[in-house]
Amino acid sequence: MRVLKGRNSFQTAVSAARFPWYTSIALLPFLLLPGFCGKSAAEKISAQELVKQVVYNELQANQNDHTHWMYRDSDTVPAKSTVKLVVETPQGTVSKLILLNGHPLTAQQQAQDDTRMESILTDPSVVAKQRKNSAHDDQQSVSLMKMLPNAFIWTYVGESNGEITLEFKPNPAFQPPTYASRVFAAMAGQAVVDAAQKRVIVLSGKLLQTVEFGWGLLGKMNQGGTFRIVRSQVAPSIWEITETHVHIQGHMLIFKSINEQEDEITRDYKKTPVSMTLSEAIEQLKNGEIAKELGIEPEK
Repeated sequence: MRVLKGRNSFQTAVSAARFPWYTSIALLPFLLLPGFCGKSAAEKISAQELVKQVVYNELQANQNDHTHWMYRDSDTVPAKSTVKLVVETPQGTVSKLILLNGHPLTAQQQAQDDTRMESILTDPSVVAKQRKNSAHDDQQSVSLMKMLPNAFIWTYVGESNGEITLEFKPNPAFQPPTYASRVFAAMAGQAVVDAAQKRVIVLSGKLLQTVEFGWGLLGKMNQGGTFRIVRSQVAPSIWEITETHVHIQGHMLIFKSINEQEDEITRDYKKTPVSMTLSEAIEQLKNGEIAKELGIEPEK
């Protein structure tokens, strides 16, 4: 699911180690009704009905997108920052670490990273895990996407410069069926939509209240957690998540802490050649061809 998964960095469902805000948050890209023009969106259709059409259109666009990309990924979490070059291929995805905490890799770190890259060829379980995680993410993404019209109350905020802003807040009549949807349905925020191309530009939100599971024994997500997603058009009619900012706190499964403070930015997108294999991607990451293709100078 290209739109829903972004770069496959919006990952897994609720787990003891990590709550996937960037999985469930990525489920909210929006389209406008086909053929919309002239009058304001509010005059054409109610916001709630618009979202129903949005869900249908977004899932269709996502299903029809089979492109693969190479790009630069900058990721910052507490006490660690990384910059990687990422290459998606039909066989799987591989990345090369080029900066760690703002510095080029040492010879030892480079050797370790080369070994990690090559493991995708020598260990079938690496690709198998990628595919399993991707399939899980896609399934959850579709499930949560389909909840949008009922989980929230939608209103128009305004329209200018070819962009439409919508606000959403929890629908008190909605009964979330899963742990993930309970937290999902407790959010409120805004979506900024490109009216001409009917795609989301920015999505941001905040957890309005603390959400507990099993009276707090199984888990708790603290009130005030925030997210912000930015999407960009990387090719005609193809949009990717280029910024992800997630800041939440809580715990799951009694003692496991969650302190999700992450900021991720991707850029320098180029389409991966259809014929490129994983082996070729690894070789070109190692010899600098991918960096050259992305216009990235060698780090010193």
